[in-house]
Amino acid sequence: MAQLILFRHGQSTWNLENKFTGWVDVELTPKGVEEAKSAGEKIRGYHFDYAYASALKRAQNTLKIALETSGHEPIIPVYNQALNERMYGDLQGLDKTETAAKYGENQVKIWRRSFDVPPPNGESLKDTAARVIPYFETEIIPKLKEGKNIVIAAHGNSLRALIMFLEQMTPEQILEFEIGTAQPRLYDLDSNLKLISVKNL
Repeated sequence: MAQLILFRHGQSTWNLENKFTGWVDVELTPKGVEEAKSAGEKIRGYHFDYAYASALKRAQNTLKIALETSGHEPIIPVYNQALNERMYGDLQGLDKTETAAKYGENQVKIWRRSFDVPPPNGESLKDTAARVIPYFETEIIPKLKEGKNIVIAAHGNSLRALIMFLEQMTPEQILEFEIGTAQPRLYDLDSNLKLISVKNL
């Protein structure tokens, strides 16, 4: 059996400012740091053989703070761009309310919540899944099959892609699935990667 824990980064400066962030490398807010510490308390007592985060520092710092807070022994994390947030293209850096006023709320909702319609020069969730899932299959699944325990800190949409894959959700189900900041989600998996149980910690 293996355990996999996923969690989204804590609040970032652009989360606070209501901006589309995507691949822009912004910092955690003081609240985000506290959320990362809270995640650390929730994963206290769990052992991980490997730790992963995206190439963006808000996920990397959330992982680092959470592991330190949990009292876990030092572990060298792996950072990879494949786990990055959805690339929001021309929307990155724009205020979400102002963008809705400019393009219309319905259009912005389509960009944010449709499965396969990307924003201008950006990625859809389908595009995001097309880079997240192959990385998970080649890098992480072999380790889980060996019974290794893994923790991943990433982003709302890269985690949606993973959760959709792990829990066999439809595009409609995953688009309605809310992922709270720094909320660890625990998967117990058997040696064939069959899902035994899943719960939020």
